[in-house]
Amino acid sequence: MCGITGFFNPSAQTSSEQMQVIVQAMSSTLVHRGPDDGGSWVDAEMGIALGHRRLAIVDLSPEGHQPMVSADDRYMIVFNGEIYNFLELRHELEQLGHRFRSHSDTEVMLASFSQWGLNGAIKRFNGMFAFALWDRQAQVLHLGRDRLGEKPLYYGWINQTLLFASELKALKAYPHFQAQINRDALTLFLRFSYIPAPYSIYEGIYKLPPGCVLTWNGIEPYSQPTSYWSVKETAHKGIAEPFIGSEQEAIAQLTALLQDAVKLRMVADVPLGAFLSGGIDSSTVIALMQAQSRQPVRTFSIGFNEDVYNEAQYAKEVARHLGTDHTELYVTPQEALAVIPKLPTLYDEPFSDSSGIPTFLVSQLAKQDVTVSLSGDGGDELFAGYNRYFWGRSIWQKIGWMPPKLRKDAVGVLTHISPLVKNSAFAGFSNLIPAKFKPLLLGDTLHKLSEILAVANPEMMYTHLVSHWKQPETLVRGGLELPTALSDRQCWANLPDFTQRMMYLDAVTYLPDDILVKVDRASMGVSLEGRIPLLDHRIVEFAWRLPLAMKIRNGQGKWLLRQVLYKYVPQNLIERPKMGFNIPIDSWLRGTLRDWAETLLDESRLRQEGFLNPQPIRQKWKEHLLGDRDWQYYLWDVLMFQAWLENN
Repeated sequence: MCGITGFFNPSAQTSSEQMQVIVQAMSSTLVHRGPDDGGSWVDAEMGIALGHRRLAIVDLSPEGHQPMVSADDRYMIVFNGEIYNFLELRHELEQLGHRFRSHSDTEVMLASFSQWGLNGAIKRFNGMFAFALWDRQAQVLHLGRDRLGEKPLYYGWINQTLLFASELKALKAYPHFQAQINRDALTLFLRFSYIPAPYSIYEGIYKLPPGCVLTWNGIEPYSQPTSYWSVKETAHKGIAEPFIGSEQEAIAQLTALLQDAVKLRMVADVPLGAFLSGGIDSSTVIALMQAQSRQPVRTFSIGFNEDVYNEAQYAKEVARHLGTDHTELYVTPQEALAVIPKLPTLYDEPFSDSSGIPTFLVSQLAKQDVTVSLSGDGGDELFAGYNRYFWGRSIWQKIGWMPPKLRKDAVGVLTHISPLVKNSAFAGFSNLIPAKFKPLLLGDTLHKLSEILAVANPEMMYTHLVSHWKQPETLVRGGLELPTALSDRQCWANLPDFTQRMMYLDAVTYLPDDILVKVDRASMGVSLEGRIPLLDHRIVEFAWRLPLAMKIRNGQGKWLLRQVLYKYVPQNLIERPKMGFNIPIDSWLRGTLRDWAETLLDESRLRQEGFLNPQPIRQKWKEHLLGDRDWQYYLWDVLMFQAWLENN
């Protein structure tokens, strides 16, 4: 796990010394991603500079130093990530006559490129990666990213210079960087709480999409990424070639795939552990780790004193049953709040998934004892774990039959009465509602239902369910919504079932642009490598071949994954409502964070900055403070942009 950066402009007249100074300044911003070593390489004649920061995980010797050159002297690489099947590839390459001086996966990558070429090699890699590969013979630069988007890679052109980096802070260190805010990307952020690929918060700077390579020779017009693997093609193939075995055969095959994926991700020359929430996904990963380990696996959990947000007690029970070496930390509000000032620097662009706070805290906890930590991310998207898969399907089945006029009339009835009045009416019998559901104001729920009734098709309903600000263009001055995988029908997969379509859209948007961003920045922010076994591409491909009946059964998701877990953990330790990794932002905004938020949401400040329309923001802030409505997610979006803007 590392940080990479560099630039390429064959027409630039820059000396080697100047190029070294620039690329070293860029890579120095990434020390947190690679505190163990740093290196740079330049070719002034070709105008290419590569910078690297190293977090040593496999082969801790100086032989793993980057930038690294191939044995045939053709390729130079900087690489961030891990190639988990590098030992298998190394053996195959040795049979073909290659010899190795180190035990690193980077050297195996280089030999693979020499043997099979760019496309042939990258399709053989099982891993998480982002790399920049300079081909001396062809005089072209290749930028590549792993299939699911576990590792980040930003790029863009400043005048005639192609810049790239693991994080935006490295690009900003380039002398001529132009930090012009992209108002259209800001509009997308306010809808989704993250900025979806390929966009970034800055004009002209992009995220390389997952499963893509960008190649540029420095002469032709700016290149576009090309795909070597995609969730869309994988989904189509899975539907065309479905799994036809029995349930027991499916359980056996998934178990074998998971065992191997976990085993490959346990290879490290440094201490290794895992995050444990006590849920299906992380418990499965840790159960398979412990089954393949001679020593107790180190596991880490974060707890909260508020019961509605706390899963630590469940994680502790699972850890006790599996016999792991478990560490838990109950976080005080003060400890959680102390993370908030770090968020703008940690993410480099607006990012408002509040679960990034506990993710950072559990990473910080784990880093005290290990350098690598496995997690259970990805299970929801692959095996149907999110509540919206059940809510969305159920809601559409109930309203999809309604003629447009009847829907319009129903919307009129529901919206005629304000949410505040509905909430007031609800208050009279709120004592009859279980405590865990009381935060869900009935008025808000009915108002959301009225909005859903107005949509024309299931995909529009899905977009509504995953949106925060429903009309963000009215909030951003001069902002227009750019096309995304949700709005561009050409990006949609041709899948027969609405639930499958929701899972697909999550896999190409929410997973890479929210979940994986969160995990990468939170872990790398404390120099911890995060590994995600469930996103092994073999598991992804197998999951798309499974019928929905093996994922959803009796109104519950992850059926097949649960069957694997039940071999190791009793069902009673696992079965409970899904909680998520949340924190009480709603009450904090009315209490401890109120003054901080009021400063950032000040009407005159918003007008002076000129990005956001104050009126709807102030209205929601007022309603939230009074307790009339719960606008925590809407307000947190705005606050995270304001905090980022202040920091930048």
